Amino acid sequence: MDDTNSAPEDDKSINAQPLSADELGRAFAQLMGDDSEAESPPDHTESPLADPDDDETESKLATDDAPVSPESILEAMLFVGHPQNKPLTSRVLASFMRGVSPNELDEMIVELNEQYDEQETAYTISAIGDGYRMSLRDDLASIRNQFYGKVKEAKLSQTAIDVLSIVAYNQPAERQKIESVFGKPVRGILSQLVRRNLLSLENTTERPRKTYYRTTDRFLQFFGLEDIDDLPRGEDF
Repeated sequence: MDDTNSAPEDDKSINAQPLSADELGRAFAQLMGDDSEAESPPDHTESPLADPDDDETESKLATDDAPVSPESILEAMLFVGHPQNKPLTSRVLASFMRGVSPNELDEMIVELNEQYDEQETAYTISAIGDGYRMSLRDDLASIRNQFYGKVKEAKLSQTAIDVLSIVAYNQPAERQKIESVFGKPVRGILSQLVRRNLLSLENTTERPRKTYYRTTDRFLQFFGLEDIDDLPRGEDF
């Protein structure tokens, strides 16, 4: 979740002045037709073909209360998600709301997931690495596969898995370091793993410039890990 030179946190929209929950609430309410301060439109002569029921329905829609809260704003941001489908960190999410800290956002996500469990919703907020993503529940994967078609399982050779493990336990790692541990050239394998978004490249700015390899969030998903620290250690064997 990785180009260090253009991380999502550097986006201009994130650096903009954050809005308070009240200001965001008013903006959302205005979009939903609940702007009480807006100027009332002029009266029009009722058409003889007008349907009173249509007017009543339109009036109800215009005045329907749409509660806006920090939780609903958080849900909206997670529902829209990152343009590249990367998990959103609590720090990035909090930057859009004044007076809300990353820790408070973490607590809000726990509460939202509890509500989803009680309401038996089809979605949940998953923790991936140090970020969050709204996704379909695992027990509904079969329905999703029927709609989209079964996702083709990625398969890795044992050599690729060995190289991945070397990077995972030694990251950030240079190619020379990886090859010294593996005992063979691995340039082609590294390129393949980068293309499959299991590894990312990190270039240094100082000279001589060096290139390091790191595992990605897709690596964590692929191996069913929530954090790189969940990798088994020597004492686990």
